[in-house]
Amino acid sequence: MTRLLLLRHAKSSWDQAGLADFDRPLAARGRRAATMIGEHLATHRLVPDRVLCSSARRTRETLIGLLPLIAADLDIKITRDLYEVGADAYIDSINALGANARTLLVIGHNPAIQETAIELIGSGNPALRDEIAEKFPTAGLAVIDFDVHKWSELRPKTGRVVAFFRPRELELVGSEPPSDDE
Repeated sequence: MTRLLLLRHAKSSWDQAGLADFDRPLAARGRRAATMIGEHLATHRLVPDRVLCSSARRTRETLIGLLPLIAADLDIKITRDLYEVGADAYIDSINALGANARTLLVIGHNPAIQETAIELIGSGNPALRDEIAEKFPTAGLAVIDFDVHKWSELRPKTGRVVAFFRPRELELVGSEPPSDDE
């Protein structure tokens, strides 16, 4: 089994007029959300082996917010192949660059990250799929499992959605895992 974590970059700043889209940094709220998602990944054992991250500034800053909270060796690939492209390019990048990771984290942009999730989900909780289709907010994280051994075997509609996390919900409920008796 392989697990794909699709993470939309955290909230970016629009404070600097005339700044190119590629160069937009995270807003203060985005930096907090990146840290919160990192804590959630670590607490819930959703730690990736490999990361594919768009080379845009806001995605790299989202990754930087996660790194201090992940106590594992990571293979990180920063690539422009995930910037201003569609779901097909995301799937192609996952196929080509996922390597032998059991858990792969992709940090990218909307609408491609949302479209990729919808394209890959074939089973699982239909309510989660509907939530992903309705809105994939900044710092939103979809967790999708596949019965493949190599990312090059990944095909549309073969994933099982197992979770969808939003920073706003994590703020409300905290990021502590449920006890075994819940």
